[in-house]
Amino acid sequence: MTQPGLRRLLRIAHTLLVAAGINLGVAGGLGADEFSRSMQTLLRVEQDYGHYASQRVNNWYQLINDYRDEHPRDQLELVNNFFNQMAFINDTDHWGEEDYWATPVQMLATNGGDCEDFSIAKYFTLREMGVPEERMRLTYVKALQLDQAHMVLTYYPSPDAEPLVLDNLDTSILPSSQRTDLLPVYSFNGNGLWLAKREGNDERVGRSERLSRWQEVIARVNDEQLLMTR
Repeated sequence: MTQPGLRRLLRIAHTLLVAAGINLGVAGGLGADEFSRSMQTLLRVEQDYGHYASQRVNNWYQLINDYRDEHPRDQLELVNNFFNQMAFINDTDHWGEEDYWATPVQMLATNGGDCEDFSIAKYFTLREMGVPEERMRLTYVKALQLDQAHMVLTYYPSPDAEPLVLDNLDTSILPSSQRTDLLPVYSFNGNGLWLAKREGNDERVGRSERLSRWQEVIARVNDEQLLMTR
């Protein structure tokens, strides 16, 4: 598509969104460049997945913009509830692959995902809301009742605090000590990789660059230009 054609589509989409009362744009907390990227993402999702998919993505943008300045615990609740409404779909049925890590936009556009997708979407959303990356980890656990591997997002109110668990199996946000059904194995974020230790004080064993699927999903997030700030 030519650049003038893209600009025309952006103007039409902007007019339609404003007419529908959708809070997107500079007044909603986006600068001009971020607004343009957001509109391109919405148009792409609309074209590929339809109106309801683009509305879910827009609702996500609004969630981020409306609650950037909330207390972190309120942000955790909002984001956990927002994504836990979505359907659990295993990767084989969803993507035709045994293990695929989706971006938040991919999860929203297709209206579902597996445990990795839930955790990744919550991580990037909270990071975009201003939650420091060092306070969050994607944590692989063994779900003891299901006897299978599982992923959750953990949030540390302070560096030495007991983490809170954001999960799609149990939607209540609880301290890790109350999740006796989960056995931590290892955790990671954008900067580090840790092995879980039963006595606490997880052992840092390196940087997360060694996790190929994590690097792949970060690259797709960057390619989509879906994050509204850098």
